[in-house]
Amino acid sequence: MKAVVIYEPGGPEKLVYAEVPKPAVKDGWSLIKIQGFGVNHSEVFTRQGLSPSVKFPRILGIECVGTVEESEVFPKGQQVISIMGEMGRAFDGSYAEYTLLPNGQLYPVDTDLPLATLCALPETYYTAYGSLLNLKITDSDSVLVRGATSGVGIAFLKLVKAKYPQIKITGTSRQASKAARLLAAGFDAVVTDQDNVLQSDKKFDKVLDLIGPAALRDTFAHTNGGGIICVTGLLGGQWALTEFDPLEELPADAYLTAFHSGNVSKEKLQAMLRYVAQYGVNATPEKVFRLEEVPQAHEYLAAADSFGKVVVLNDQ
Repeated sequence: MKAVVIYEPGGPEKLVYAEVPKPAVKDGWSLIKIQGFGVNHSEVFTRQGLSPSVKFPRILGIECVGTVEESEVFPKGQQVISIMGEMGRAFDGSYAEYTLLPNGQLYPVDTDLPLATLCALPETYYTAYGSLLNLKITDSDSVLVRGATSGVGIAFLKLVKAKYPQIKITGTSRQASKAARLLAAGFDAVVTDQDNVLQSDKKFDKVLDLIGPAALRDTFAHTNGGGIICVTGLLGGQWALTEFDPLEELPADAYLTAFHSGNVSKEKLQAMLRYVAQYGVNATPEKVFRLEEVPQAHEYLAAADSFGKVVVLNDQ
């Protein structure tokens, strides 16, 4: 089969399009024919050698949409989604024509969504959807998205606006030049984030924080009493909030929660697909690449002007 293999960490040129053996089925695992997958910032970090647990060579890719090719559990041809579970990290992932995955992280789906849209959903939109649920969004909320130009930020905007078209959502960016694109995408206002400090005094009822611990204390300063903050990303590059005293630092009566795509279930994935179909969410990816173009997909995702979700399709 064809696959994109990384033999040593480095730039996008380290992603090598090559012919490799197709995986053989083993007990508890199924062979999946990959239809497509999203490309994620975490895979860029791994490619750069910033994931200490990942050993090379490795086929990256932490999510996929595909059909069952060989399995002791699932019927051949069943469409499935798989995300996380050490896929593309402890074992080979989705940057390939086929991948071998544990049965426990295969989620059968039933949907009529177009393939490009479906491939944009698993990691990015699922993460945004779980965050939306944790934030308990209502149509009267004022909402802030920190890290709004990211795939999850744009996905969250589209999910919320599809159900609550009149809700006011403010997005942040470290680059003022992206303000026009955020407004065009559907944000109602844009605030510049300068060194993890928002250039605004405004406060919000609900905050999706995709920057993480690097900006979290500043997020507290922009959250109304009784509000909810959901930490979902680590785009700020800091993994933990040190010497955090919730009694002193959290806004009065506020709630701090978190969501990550490892919190996954078949029921929640199917609920997300129903939500996208019911509310007519426009989840069309920003860019679509072919398997041999994965290095270019990484270049685009890491570029300063990247915007929204990037997917790779095998079936085009």
